[in-house]
Amino acid sequence: MASSSLHSCFLPATFHLSSCSSTFLPPLPSQKLPVSLKIHLPTASVKVDLSSCRSDVAVAISHALSNCLSETHLNRTLSGLGPKIRGKVRDTYDAGEYLVLVTTDRLSAFDRVLASVPFKGQVLNQTSLWWFNNTKHITANAFISAPDPNVTIANKCRVFPVEFVVRGYMTGSTATSLWTVYNKGVRNYCGNILPDGLVKSQRLGANILTPTTKASDHDVPISPEEIVSKGLMSKADFDEVHSKALALFAFGQHVASEHGLLLVDTKYEFGKAMDGSILLVDEVHTPDSSRYWIADSYEECLNKGAEPENIDKEFLRLWYKDNCNPYEDKVLPQAPIHLVSELAWRYILLYETITGQSIDIPTLLEPIDVRVTRNVAEALSLL
Repeated sequence: MASSSLHSCFLPATFHLSSCSSTFLPPLPSQKLPVSLKIHLPTASVKVDLSSCRSDVAVAISHALSNCLSETHLNRTLSGLGPKIRGKVRDTYDAGEYLVLVTTDRLSAFDRVLASVPFKGQVLNQTSLWWFNNTKHITANAFISAPDPNVTIANKCRVFPVEFVVRGYMTGSTATSLWTVYNKGVRNYCGNILPDGLVKSQRLGANILTPTTKASDHDVPISPEEIVSKGLMSKADFDEVHSKALALFAFGQHVASEHGLLLVDTKYEFGKAMDGSILLVDEVHTPDSSRYWIADSYEECLNKGAEPENIDKEFLRLWYKDNCNPYEDKVLPQAPIHLVSELAWRYILLYETITGQSIDIPTLLEPIDVRVTRNVAEALSLL
């Protein structure tokens, strides 16, 4: 891997992550952005420093590598909970009128689990809670309480079998990512007509929605017309969710830009409550469901045809693509510890940058699943 100027608190001196280098894509000096797509990006008032890891956080991450929350079994110890529904990252339990959602430390990409990352579940859960509380002016959500850093108790609703992916930039490395399909010649993606001549990492002329169906083992792109014709959603419900998703993303981009970040793309899930109202569910603008780039260096990277500095899991995705075939290989290489630790720090950095709050590092030397079980039991007894 080519070296670069980006230094990080967990990477050895001989290892550098891409920072405006052409490690992952060839430079495109001859391709100019179409005039219609040259959108002015706000100047970031905040500089985000990937190498600014606090010593206490670095130590905590190192100690937590052996105490990640990879699996939960609440139904074995708490009466009244239904069987576990194991998602890629979240374990869900039926608690009668409510759902108990435990966000684990599992890292998922390429439709499989790659590793367990210290504090990842806590960061995802608490990041989502911050966004849930700050997007109520756009849409209602299913959140009730958070009795534990890794746990959300939510209202039940009928979740639509569609993930609403909103994109603002031409990028991505997975099979359904916009750059992947565009680079293969696709110009009509999920009902969006894309012009020729776009380059990787370029900002789109407008944010677009590229829905996917929630298949059991992989995501399948689908157009709005197909969603309605196949009976996955009514047209009225789709139109409402479409509008909410674009509004959430625009608001997320605004908040990110105020904190020196670019919200590149994300995915939302929605459901319908018993009273017929539409609720935002699952997670919001987390580094698992979203791509974030560093705003200050974006233009330089784009002009060089290089990967933008990111603050999400994209760098680990790219490491796997460099070292194996993550879609077809039955056994994948183990993620290097220094990259897992780096990812843990980046997730914490994103949470602290967006919310303005310091992460609360647990001080009790007890297994996370023991703490989670105790806190969920107490919370359910009070409902």
